Order: sequence, then C-alpha cells, then structure tokens
Amino acid sequence: MAAASPNTPGLGEEPSELRLGSAVMVIGAVAFIAYAVWFFIRNFTGQFLEVGIGPEQVDVGRDQILAFSPQLYGYIRHLHIALSGFIAATGLATALLAWFGVRRGYVWAWVSAVVVPVVALAVAIPSHYPYGLATFGHLGLIYLATAVFIVGALIALAGLRKLRTHGS
Repeated sequence: MAAASPNTPGLGEEPSELRLGSAVMVIGAVAFIAYAVWFFIRNFTGQFLEVGIGPEQVDVGRDQILAFSPQLYGYIRHLHIALSGFIAATGLATALLAWFGVRRGYVWAWVSAVVVPVVALAVAIPSHYPYGLATFGHLGLIYLATAVFIVGALIALAGLRKLRTHGS
C-alpha cells in the first residue's frame, strides 16, 4: 500500500492542516522535553522533590532522606535522572515523528506520534492518584502539554483525511 504524499498529483501541496497540526504537535512534544530538562535540573538542586510535590504530599525533604539513608537518596536521584531521560526521549521521538512524518502526510507517523506519549502517560499518570501526588502543580504542566499536543494531533488528522480524500 502506497503512503499518501504531499506530492499527490492534483493536490498541489500539503493541506494547511498538516503544516499547522504537525507544528502544534511539535510544540506539545517540545514542552515534554522542557519539562524533562527542568526535572533533571531539580534533581541537582536543594529542591530535590519533583515540581509540585511539597510537604503536603511528602513529609520529608532532601536532607531528611539523605540523613535517613544515603543509599535511598542515591536511588531516588537515579530514578529522577532516568525518568527525565525517558520523558525527554519520548518528547524527542514524538517531535521528530510529527515534523518529519506527519507533516509529510504519513499516517504511520501520526499513529506512532500519538501512541508513544499515550503509552507513556497511560503508565505514568494513574499511579499519581492513589498516593495523593496528582496535584495541579505536579501534573498541570504535563496536562497542558498534552492538551496542546492533542489539539495539534486532531488538526493534523483532518489534514491527513483531506490528503487521503484528494489523493485517492
């Protein structure tokens, strides 16, 4: 099966929805990368705990954890570093799929760009709720980035549908 292409005869150029939608998807994905960088940096500051997590959620801080168990402190730091890497990698993969695949009209790229963050969020988000960690300060930026990304994905989907309709 041949992939739809912006160079489909009779279409002239890619639908504007593809350009706009993929650009908005990239903005959402770059927001994930920015969050990951912020998360990474916080690991090396006195703040230590994740953004939006305070004494209401965790009744001890960096110094108390370090005093209690240096090994536990090191373990938490390593988790923060690893998680920031996975968040950044998810954002980067999603941005590249959107910019180089979705923008060119590839449905497989749209599906991949949507599935990658959906899987990451479906695994990560639910565990925040039973432990009282789902604060607006903690998840609000991720929810905002996700909302931006979804808007872009829906706009791009309209462009993909237009491309397929005019390209058939």
